[in-house]
Formats: sequence, structure tokens, C-alpha cells
Amino acid sequence: MIPARSTLILLFLLACPTFATAQTGSSCGPASVNFDIRTTKQPPASPAAQSGRALVYFLQDDLKYNTAPRPTTRFAIDGTWVGATHANSYFYVFVDPGEHHLCANWQSARTGLSWIGPKRSTAAAHFTADAGKTYYFRARDIAKVDDNKIASEPEVLLLPLDSDEARAIMQSFSFSISHPRK
Repeated sequence: MIPARSTLILLFLLACPTFATAQTGSSCGPASVNFDIRTTKQPPASPAAQSGRALVYFLQDDLKYNTAPRPTTRFAIDGTWVGATHANSYFYVFVDPGEHHLCANWQSARTGLSWIGPKRSTAAAHFTADAGKTYYFRARDIAKVDDNKIASEPEVLLLPLDSDEARAIMQSFSFSISHPRK
């Protein structure tokens, strides 16, 4: 017979791999992956279409985040991190056709409001990609502090974005180049 304490330890060890993913949500990547990011005001040339694939843009909009430092937001598709942004920037990736589950997650608790901690640091969405189509998603970071008092709880929202609105926003944003930190 296994003692109750040993059973609890065994259950904890079996749950640990799941716990790392659960911290950020099932459509997100592992919580342990962080990105190094640099941004440039020189956007790359428009991406060439890839046969049989869809193009997805991710934008991080910090217009309604009035504290510092601003969050670094990493993005995942179907449980795999595909890149990250920081302070009004964007990037793109190609995906195969079909249903996809997206995640936007603040990489760190250091979001300018670390003394209270992020309240909603992960957002998710899903969509169905068609080959040859382009999709835009905006992670809108929101936090408002007035006179050192929290006027709105910090949160990230992940929503689809109209193509015309996305292109207008991207003209004033930087392009994000990110790599998983070693």
C-alpha cells in the first residue's frame, strides 16, 4: 500500500508538465519560453505569398496602457509560440489552412504594475484560415493608473482586426523581430 504522502508527491510530479502549460492557457506555448525582441521602423517588404498557406499578422497595441514598462507580448498558434512584440509593434507568420487556436500572453509580470501583478495577462481566440487569405489580430494592452491609483485592472485582449484598420495602424508601428531566448 502506498502512503498518502507518497501518492500526493507522485500526483504533483505527474502534474508538473501540465502545470507549466496551464499557467498561460491551453492554446499558449510553454510558460518557460521567453523571447528577445528588437524592433525596427523599417518594415520588411510585403511577404510573398506561400502556396496553400494563409498569412497572419499579430499587432500589439499599447495605446490604452498608460504606465511603464510596457509588456512584452508573446503569441502562440495551436500551443506553439511563434513570436513576440513590444510596445506598438507587429510581425507576421504563415499558417496552414484550417482551424487554429491563438494565444497572446504577457511574457513577464513586470508590466509597470508588478506591485499588484497582472490581472489578465493571457487572452485567446480561434479562427479558421483559408489558403491565400490574410488575417489580422490585435493584442490590446490596457492599464490605467491615475495619481498612483489603479483606474482599470491591467489586461490584454486578443481580437480580430479589419484589414484596413490593421494597415493604418501598422504604418505607425514598428516591425518586431523576435527569437526564443537561449
